[in-house]
Amino acid sequence: MYSKAETRFITTNLITIIALFILILAGGVVRSSGSGMGCPDWPKCFDQYIPPTDVSQLPIGYQTKYVAQRVKKNEKFASLLSKIGYTDLATKIRNDESIKIPEEFNATKTYTEYINRLIGAITGIFLLLTCYLSKTYIKKQPKIFWYSLFNLVLVVFQAWLGSIVVSTNLLAWVITLHILVALLILAVSIYTYYSAKFKSLDNVAGIPLKMGVKLLAVFSLLITIFQITLGTHVRETVDYVVTTFPALTRNHWVAQIGESLNYHRDLAVLILILNAGLYLLVLQNVKRNSKIIKYLNITLILIVLQMLVGGVLSYLSLPPMAQALHILLASLLFGAQFYLVLLLMQKPFINYTLA
Repeated sequence: MYSKAETRFITTNLITIIALFILILAGGVVRSSGSGMGCPDWPKCFDQYIPPTDVSQLPIGYQTKYVAQRVKKNEKFASLLSKIGYTDLATKIRNDESIKIPEEFNATKTYTEYINRLIGAITGIFLLLTCYLSKTYIKKQPKIFWYSLFNLVLVVFQAWLGSIVVSTNLLAWVITLHILVALLILAVSIYTYYSAKFKSLDNVAGIPLKMGVKLLAVFSLLITIFQITLGTHVRETVDYVVTTFPALTRNHWVAQIGESLNYHRDLAVLILILNAGLYLLVLQNVKRNSKIIKYLNITLILIVLQMLVGGVLSYLSLPPMAQALHILLASLLFGAQFYLVLLLMQKPFINYTLA
């Protein structure tokens, strides 16, 4: 049984995890709709807490103002990169002329990005609340408190990284890092939820699984993370194609992506094979109604759905909503696999029921 304080933490943590998935979906909508620069400044939007709805509401010379702000911020970022040894990258940022091209005001894109930021702010509040409630575990399970606190540090870093995404005009590798940090925040939240939820199961006897099975689950998770990273590279290549060949119509974009798309497709098949194999191995030791099998089923369903959406992207000219759904499914798959690994790594192994 859980105390009232523990129940509050577990419930709030679960809400935070759901909010993180919603935030990832919102980020996917922003990315797929090209609304990333809908707000040219950060954390405000057009220097306002509630952005304008029409260009007439903006001050004269607003484009010059925000370009100057981006250049100044990028200079600071480039100086930081130079100090830690990334001189070439710093030079590339300083010489990126696209940063100086002002964005035209578009109310739809502005409010798409603005809503994304609002969801991010609400999620941040839940993360802060989760950290506050984790104080109940300081003595009995201190790792829950420290990981919750670490997540707040990650959120602050993610917020700073978000400002860099805006100032660098959606620089490719910064966007990739932004997504990976989001997955790390999600992983920490899932871990603290798991640690609090199953606190009393550490000493329950169960059926041990071979280490090879557990390592297969970890390997499958790592391949999924690599697949997500490769997927961001494919999306960045699409952006490059659109910018470099503006005369190309949407239905010709996929043909210009190159080998990275083929690798992305092949990895999807590999992920399906690995998880199907894991399912068969685990099924030899675990009942079909166990929580382990439940999450394996969820994982396999998400993989199949992800492959179907990938097919829609490839053959229907990258429809924006399918792009956003693709990102959401990828994060859900990561979350399910990570939670599954936590369950499998329990010592001794527990045959969890669905109850």
